[in-house]
Amino acid sequence: MYTIMIVEDDAKIAELLRAHIEKYGNKAVIAGDFQHILDQFQQIRPHAVLMDINLPSFDGFYWCRQIRTVSTCPIIFISARSGEMDQVRAIENGGDDYMTKPFHYEVVMAKIRSQLRRVYGDYAASSAERLVERAGLTLYPERMELRLGDKTAALTKKETVLVETLLNRFERLVSRETILEKLWDDYTYVDDNALSVNITRVRKKLAELGIEGSLETVRGTGYRLSDTWSERRQP
Repeated sequence: MYTIMIVEDDAKIAELLRAHIEKYGNKAVIAGDFQHILDQFQQIRPHAVLMDINLPSFDGFYWCRQIRTVSTCPIIFISARSGEMDQVRAIENGGDDYMTKPFHYEVVMAKIRSQLRRVYGDYAASSAERLVERAGLTLYPERMELRLGDKTAALTKKETVLVETLLNRFERLVSRETILEKLWDDYTYVDDNALSVNITRVRKKLAELGIEGSLETVRGTGYRLSDTWSERRQP
């Protein structure tokens, strides 16, 4: 069963979409707070999003960009706007497909199924999801999620790259230059504080999983991620 998030401020349309999605055995969740769409997205963790453009406060383009900082899940725009530039903007802001209102709900379902197959099913680039695991700590790069046991932390794109770099050299020193090269194509003019900020954010995400003191700063050299959480380290 897949979960679809509906971001649509027309309550009638939102309910019709929910009914059709659930008719085919999936779960649909309608966004209720248009001020905090990203927060709701991270709580729901949907497999796909239906996104209207005209929304209160911030438009769908804005929220699509925000979602793209934490997820690559399919986003299908649904809008009364039929102009070509709106469709171009939707794709350029991270959308995967675009439908104009009024639409046939069966066509909407076909679009959703197509995106789900592309990302999760028969048409996915690989049937096996890529993951990086060390001592029970598992990173899912495509989902931008880090897991330990039954706990999950959502990551941004840069946090995902940083964690993967550290896990690939688990319990070994990773130089500051190596990390900078991974995070920024051209780091010549990157402020030193930018890397420190990302390191601090990763430490907070590790703390969400109950992991403390595992990401070590080696002054003047780089960073090391060590196992401080697994049972084999327990006395």
